[in-house]
Parts: sequence; structure tokens; C-alpha cells
Amino acid sequence: MIIALVVIGLIVLYIIVVYNRLISKKNNVDRAWSDIDTQLQKRYDLVPNLVNTVKGYMKHEQEVLEKVTEARTKWMNSSSLKDKEKTENQMAGALKSLFAVSENYPDLKANENFKLLQEDLTAIENKLAYARQRYNRTVKAFNTAIQKFPAVIFANMLNFEAQDYFEIEEEAARRPVEVNFDE
Repeated sequence: MIIALVVIGLIVLYIIVVYNRLISKKNNVDRAWSDIDTQLQKRYDLVPNLVNTVKGYMKHEQEVLEKVTEARTKWMNSSSLKDKEKTENQMAGALKSLFAVSENYPDLKANENFKLLQEDLTAIENKLAYARQRYNRTVKAFNTAIQKFPAVIFANMLNFEAQDYFEIEEEAARRPVEVNFDE
């Protein structure tokens, strides 16, 4: 009887340890996503200033400015991780186009506000890249933890689900931006 109680006690203790470890890893995933979200918010807060600075110089490039503004609006209205990831990919492509087009405007490139905004945006992009890598590492650790035996048994019972990696879904976002001024 005592042996059975000890075995049951050890099983309960093991479940508690596994549960706490999985909760810790899940919280790390959530925190890593929050870091990405914070950097995205900083980026999207900079976008209106960037667009306003560029508008006066780029009257013929209205489509590029509209794409940047549209991507920002979509991101602000998105609620799920998948929606934000999709709009983030759109914004990355729109900003690439904006900076590629800006190369054709020497006065704009010399504008102090534009330079500062571009530097700020570059810094945020670097932080975003790091935050994405960190997020994917924490997702990998979490997904691995819930898939290993015997934790997988308890993870399934406790409704822990694998998390998605932050990935570029649109093939166009992977290609370099092409700008054609001949039209």
C-alpha cells in the first residue's frame, strides 16, 4: 500500500514538474512574440513620418506610398499572430520598394529627416530580425518539449499545442525589389 502511494506521489510530482516546465516554455514563446510585436509597433509608428517626409519628393511614386500606408493600416487592424505575420511580410516588401525608389531622389537622400528616419528604421529592422530569430528558437524549444516522450502524453492531456514559426509566406517578399523608371 505504501509503495503504491509513493508511486502515485512520484507520478503526480512528475506531472507537476512537466506542467511547470511546459508553462515556462509557453510563456517564453509568448514573451518572444511580444518582443516582435513591440518592434513592429515602433516600425509602424515611424511609417507615417517616413511617408510624410517622402511625399513631397515622390509625387510620381504614389503607388509605393499607398502600399506602405495600406500595409500599416492592415497591421494595425490585425489581431491574430498569422494576420500580423502576413501584414508584416507585406510591409517589409513595401518598405523595400520605398527605399529602392528613394535612391532616384538625391534631394530626398540628403534630407536630414529622411536620413534619421531611415537610420531609425534600419535599427528597428535589425532588432526585428533578432526578435524573429529568438521567437523561432523559443518556439522550437517549446515544440520539442511537448513532443518528447513521456512529456508528450501529458502535453496532449493538458492541451499544449505546437506553435507556428515566424516565416515569410509570400514568395515575392523573398525576392529583391525591382524598380523600373522607364514607364
